[in-house]
Amino acid sequence: MADPATITAAIAANVRGQRAHRGMTLDELAARSNVSRGMLIQIEQGRTNPSVNTLTRIADALGVTLARLVEVADTPVVRVVHESEVVTFRHPGGGSARLLVGTDAPAILELWDWRLGPGEHHDGDAHPAGTREMLTVLEGRLTLTVYGRSHAVGCGDAVVFSADRPHRYANEHDEPLRFVMVVTEPPEPPDVTAPPDVTAPPDVTAPPEVTVPPDVTVRPEGREPAGGREPADD
Repeated sequence: MADPATITAAIAANVRGQRAHRGMTLDELAARSNVSRGMLIQIEQGRTNPSVNTLTRIADALGVTLARLVEVADTPVVRVVHESEVVTFRHPGGGSARLLVGTDAPAILELWDWRLGPGEHHDGDAHPAGTREMLTVLEGRLTLTVYGRSHAVGCGDAVVFSADRPHRYANEHDEPLRFVMVVTEPPEPPDVTAPPDVTAPPDVTAPPEVTVPPDVTVRPEGREPAGGREPADD
């Protein structure tokens, strides 16, 4: 397992770097992630160990995986994550969530190994629209609650659900619970830039008016002049 101080430093550098790469201010990231500006400052300075939910909100706001935020080194073309490099988030009840590996290209993918003790649960925030989670239970029994509706998932069972709404993983039984989960989030669509304004062609100048000489009388065809017919030539 990576040293906690090393992970904290990596999180600080990665959050700061991802934010700078996108040209976002602390206030903008705070508004998008619903994480306070003060907390973001502590994270970027390596003065705190943020929770899974906090890092997930920051990752969603930045459009990257949580794995990208906890990476200690740059990702090569082929990356083998050894057990000693796996990042583990501990829960107060004794459970844990191990982020085995993740990627954010072309779509965000994360592979997790979860363990929850008897009576323990974890509440997940709603992820961005289109996010899906797939999991299979390796030990024990899982009670999965999605948008207020609970589902029993037994050992050996698998489930897929929309994770863009509040959800909960709970162990409501006496034996330990372990499940492996994949999170997939669609890539953020690129900004559509409005096409440039089409400049209207310059006004077409009307042809100059034709001035009628003063000694020429113009009358509509077929009409006689006032006063009757013109006298015939002698």
